Amino acid sequence: MDTVYIRGLKARTVVGIFEWERRLPQDVILDIEMSADVRTAAASDAIADALNYKEVCKAVKAHVEASEYQLVETLAESITRLIVLEFDVPRVSLVLNKKGALTDAADVGIRIERGREDYADVSQAEAS
Repeated sequence: MDTVYIRGLKARTVVGIFEWERRLPQDVILDIEMSADVRTAAASDAIADALNYKEVCKAVKAHVEASEYQLVETLAESITRLIVLEFDVPRVSLVLNKKGALTDAADVGIRIERGREDYADVSQAEAS
């Protein structure tokens, strides 16, 4: 399996448990790795056969900017769910960086990995 990746995608959102965090949107930085078989796209040289990373970026950024979760865990889970289900990605790895969340640390965040099997109940319910 091949990997299509996006590094350093910035989006502004309300995320946090403290009142001061919920007053103003803050930047989160996303690194995304998506499993994909790129052989068909490589052979056809057609975007229709590729995992369109521009469309993934647009969808993820719109989703993040519209959200108002308290936990980065919830935000990260919602992003991986979106990518797996909307773009039919078999496996995704996401690093969500909430830079500046702690004064004594350069970076704070979460890394999660999810696959189709993690959302099988969601995709089956949508098919019904």
